[in-house]
Amino acid sequence: MNLRRKKWNTARASRKDERVKPDYSLYLVTDRALARGRPLVELVREAVAGGVTCVQLREKQLGTREMLAEARALLAVLRPAGVPLIINDRVDVALAAGADGVHVGQQDMPLADVRRLAPRGWIVGVSAESLADAEQAARGGADYIGVSPVFATPTKTDAAPPLGLAGLRAIRAAVQTPLVAIGGIQPDNAAAVLRAGADGLAVVSAILAAENPRQTAADLRRIIQETQA
Repeated sequence: MNLRRKKWNTARASRKDERVKPDYSLYLVTDRALARGRPLVELVREAVAGGVTCVQLREKQLGTREMLAEARALLAVLRPAGVPLIINDRVDVALAAGADGVHVGQQDMPLADVRRLAPRGWIVGVSAESLADAEQAARGGADYIGVSPVFATPTKTDAAPPLGLAGLRAIRAAVQTPLVAIGGIQPDNAAAVLRAGADGLAVVSAILAAENPRQTAADLRRIIQETQA
């Protein structure tokens, strides 16, 4: 376990008011449809072993009880590894499961209302599909901004037009909040996304659909380390 993950665990265990900054550098977003019939929990376990530093449970087709059960199963894997679990959209599921935070989009619960409901120390991420979205999220105090989509992606059919690297650079120039880039990110374009200003890479199919999720995560981790060195 690396030092940053140990600090995260220590902070959670002691329940201090002072927050430890999470590591968003390799951020896995789940999608069971891409798992090729393999158990999601096992894929996440392998991805974390390869270097994933944060996991978001995004399963819009699951009912409340199914999603809650999935969240608890993932927490059983992630807590010992010191990797935070973020729940997409569902503040109720995140609260009930005892997750580490929630991620909301532009049509989900407003950031101010999430903060009103959130426990102390919760991570709250916000999706931004434009410069204006990102500036609003930064003003509202988002812990990180999910810049989406950077490139065209088949994993989110209702996504806005791709921002491209130029759009990512414009957002980076405008806000200081950590940026997690998502949308069409693969090992062959990951370094360019980081150089354009992303603090982290959010990936879905690149890991979940891979023949060897652990190796793909390790490859992305190596690219991140080399680019951010």
